[in-house]
Amino acid sequence: MKKLDSYLNDHLAGSVGALELIEHSAHQYHSEPLGDFFSDLQTDIRADQDTLRDLMHGLAIDESNVRKAGAWAAEKAGRARLMIAGDELGGQGLVLTLEGLIIGVAGKKLMWRALAAAYLPQLSGYDFKELERRAEQQIERIEIERIHAAQQAFAGTVASQ
Repeated sequence: MKKLDSYLNDHLAGSVGALELIEHSAHQYHSEPLGDFFSDLQTDIRADQDTLRDLMHGLAIDESNVRKAGAWAAEKAGRARLMIAGDELGGQGLVLTLEGLIIGVAGKKLMWRALAAAYLPQLSGYDFKELERRAEQQIERIEIERIHAAQQAFAGTVASQ
């Protein structure tokens, strides 16, 4: 169970960092349509995080405060890099933020798939196919915003030859 404990705590920590980044982005873009996008995404990610916490509780796995604190600190350090890249609407930082979120949600999708494949009797009450589908929908929604952000950030930046 120790391997599963570590695996699930890594994913929980990742969700902590993601929610910090999403909350910051929702606040940053609060007066733009993108603010609504981030607020809706925050609701979805928090619901998935609650499911993960419930699942961990059912398996008698304690949350690692050290991992969660590390994820929180890593998000703060990462945010500084995004500011340098330009975190304004139309900046490269937004593209990087959205790409990071896609990577995180893809990891979550793979976690749900791995848990389904593990066939743990304690997890029989979870619909992992539905959780995986939700993650895929989140990826698709983020990708739409990422492409739009890339168009804004990089339009006209390549010099003609």
